[in-house]
Amino acid sequence: MWKFDFPWMFLLLPLPAFVWWLAPAWRATTSAIRMPFFHEMAQAAGEQPAPGGVRLRRNVVQRVMMPVLWILLVTASAKPVFVEPPVTRDEPARDLMLAIDLSESMSTRDFVNPQTGERMDRLTAVKQVVRDFVARRKGDRIGVVVFGEAAYPQAPLTLDHDSVLLLLNQMQIGMAGPRTAIGDAIGLTVKLMDNSPAQEKVLILLTDGNDTSSAIPPERAADIAKNNKLVIHTVGIGDPSATGEDKVDLDALQRISDITGGRAFHALGNPQELADVYTTLDKMTPEKVKREIYRPQRDFFWIPLAIALSILTLYHCLALVIAALRAPGRKQGPKTVQIDGARHGN
Repeated sequence: MWKFDFPWMFLLLPLPAFVWWLAPAWRATTSAIRMPFFHEMAQAAGEQPAPGGVRLRRNVVQRVMMPVLWILLVTASAKPVFVEPPVTRDEPARDLMLAIDLSESMSTRDFVNPQTGERMDRLTAVKQVVRDFVARRKGDRIGVVVFGEAAYPQAPLTLDHDSVLLLLNQMQIGMAGPRTAIGDAIGLTVKLMDNSPAQEKVLILLTDGNDTSSAIPPERAADIAKNNKLVIHTVGIGDPSATGEDKVDLDALQRISDITGGRAFHALGNPQELADVYTTLDKMTPEKVKREIYRPQRDFFWIPLAIALSILTLYHCLALVIAALRAPGRKQGPKTVQIDGARHGN
């Protein structure tokens, strides 16, 4: 579409009319020698006196051209621009953090490969499922936090999912310590997402044990997460009937999710069951893309300005041509001297 950046400039259109109406006409007075017998002298010399004062009169072309030029100049001053169709750019609408437990209990081989029937440890099963989940989240920034006895950032929030998968493959059981610090993992995620401009901030926390070494209680950390608009979904893959640190506290995970408005899941022994959990999470956090829209603009003030200059140049060129064509037909007479408002021959 077309628009003017300075439409108020059109208020200047009637300005020449106000100047013509209000400003007085320009007048000038000059000295002259009066000769009462001037006409007799001119007749005796056989010359036809020329008028001493010439009043310039505008022709029809000038009367039409001057308003047109003024309108073109005002239009150029208003700066016409053409607004092109919008250009969109996809941006991530969600920041998604994965918190994965790397305590010693993740080495338990209680998951069965559905294809080969072989047993695998819990971390191997988690890596397989998380790898597919990350591959589907093309529009989100994804990061990874690992925790054991303490919590550490493994991968920062990024759209480079290949780097996330590479760092995911490098995770090893026990690299964060033998114990479990769920509250610290939540607190670290809150800190990492503190300056996030995303509309939605989500943490998927996966653990197979209960909190035994956090500096901050998990429920207190969940309250802080809620105040920072962070939704936590918990996934428990441990055995709730086990004892000690190996026992997953499903009730605690449920409370964490409830506080932040998330959901709690439990999966054990079957990788497909764990994959179903992440499929459900994928549906709960559908991929939304925020579009930043801007409209390119092209300036066209030079068009009315160029038209005005072209008209003015063409008019003066035609005036010079007409004057040149009339010049040979002029009568060449003796030089004249202007006296008393007329020209006298030498």
